[in-house]
Amino acid sequence: MSLGRRRGAAAPGVVPAPRASKVELRLSCRHLLDRDPLTKSDPSVVLLQQSQGQWAQVGRTEVVRSSLHPVFSKVFTLDYYFEEAQKLRFEVYDTHGPSGLGCQDDDFLGGMECTLGQIVAQKKMTRPLLLKFGRNAGKSTITVIAEDISGNNGYVELSFRARKLDDKDLFSKSDPFLELFRVNDDLSEQLVYRTEVVKNNLSPVWEPFKVSLSSLCCCEETRPLKGLVWDYDSRGKHDFIGEFSTTFLEMQTAFAEDQAQWDCVNAKYKQKKRNYKNSGVVVLADLKLHRVYSFLDYIMGGCRIHCTVAIDFTASNGDPRNSCSLHYINPYQPNEYLKALVSVGEICQDYDSDKRFSALGFGARIPPKYEVGKPRGIQGVVEAYQNCLPRVQLYGPTNVAPIISKVARMAAAEERTGEASQYYILLILTDGVVTDMADTREAIVRASHLPMSIIIVGVGNADFTDMQILDGDDGVLRSPRGEPALRDIVQFVPFRELKNASPAALAKCVLAEVPKQVVEYYSHRELPPRGLGAHTPEAGPGPAP
Repeated sequence: MSLGRRRGAAAPGVVPAPRASKVELRLSCRHLLDRDPLTKSDPSVVLLQQSQGQWAQVGRTEVVRSSLHPVFSKVFTLDYYFEEAQKLRFEVYDTHGPSGLGCQDDDFLGGMECTLGQIVAQKKMTRPLLLKFGRNAGKSTITVIAEDISGNNGYVELSFRARKLDDKDLFSKSDPFLELFRVNDDLSEQLVYRTEVVKNNLSPVWEPFKVSLSSLCCCEETRPLKGLVWDYDSRGKHDFIGEFSTTFLEMQTAFAEDQAQWDCVNAKYKQKKRNYKNSGVVVLADLKLHRVYSFLDYIMGGCRIHCTVAIDFTASNGDPRNSCSLHYINPYQPNEYLKALVSVGEICQDYDSDKRFSALGFGARIPPKYEVGKPRGIQGVVEAYQNCLPRVQLYGPTNVAPIISKVARMAAAEERTGEASQYYILLILTDGVVTDMADTREAIVRASHLPMSIIIVGVGNADFTDMQILDGDDGVLRSPRGEPALRDIVQFVPFRELKNASPAALAKCVLAEVPKQVVEYYSHRELPPRGLGAHTPEAGPGPAP
């Protein structure tokens, strides 16, 4: 990623804004207007978001038939930016068209406008619905509940079936559907999912569905869950068949032991009937847990970040003995190379247990058998850099591909271990455009398949326009042969745009993309953090928000 060209990127000298959090919105209404003469309204809600002064539809809930107090199963997932006023509009309609599609004949039951920030601040917000010209729609209200799912650690795929359910219909069999609820801390119940209706069947098999662990149980496996089974009625007067209680932990344990079934109990029947056993049995037919791991999961799992520093020693930097040189060592103020080196290196060294950097140079003529080695800690790199300046001749050209290929060979050896144990960062500090652009593109495309990221910091006042080609922000980088990069692993930052920023600001800007790139790589390889794979055979990493 290059500086200042992506949402949330920093202005010169400003720390970039954090990435968006993910927020889930759940909707319900009360006391809706009844627009149907013979039955109750069939409500659905349309969510719109304002962008550049225009309203655009985000999505639409399902239609809840014949209900003035609907609780919608559809969940909306939005990006939340603290620094923006994200305007939303909720419009409620009595739907006459196909389920969930809407049509021109739909009756408007009321609307409500607010910002996403207002919802997030209150977590649960209830507002009156307004008709045109700001008139109240009777006592109608809409309630929006927000949940931050940025920290959720995965999702689960569930499939339920039932057998021998009670028959609630006189001339045919029941039309059952299942509702799954989460019990909140205040003992209120939050609808998690509503299945489709299976017509005329006392042993229904419902379609599999996916739900985040945050939505299902707030990522707390022992949180109580309730399942309610109903016989569908087109007028909205669904007949209660029975219910069961469980937890996600119990679901997993029972499913692993092939005993994942629950009696579907109707409390009224249980009180009245002496020999009552159940109103059927609900069976968990399938459970697949998909973990989504974060950068921190990998780091805490033992993944080390190894940093290689490559410094440009071409003649265009100027004679290091001259105060105008980019390599001039001022005893009172570090040069730009040192500033960039220290700010990034001090962060990276905390993630490498031996704190040994690979320090490389390019574009110089060097004495025979001269080698820097692997300095310890960022201070060791600084000393190696200062010591070598009087001993090398600045020359050229600015060839970067060999540097990338050298680190790629180390990353390739790591890849063969099949573990999330070491990730490589290559920090290239250069004062000009690379001269081997075609070879560099080829090397980057090959490296995009390996556990490594490349950060290029442009030092000095050169025209770095051509360097943007190596950055994948404006499209996928391709090799000269047309092969696309698997991942965007390059971030280019012109140092001059952060010249007056603090070292912390520079480090945040330069390293902003690394956590995402680490997770993307291990996600693609389906490698969990070390130590977790053996305990969660179903688990697989996925990109974290």
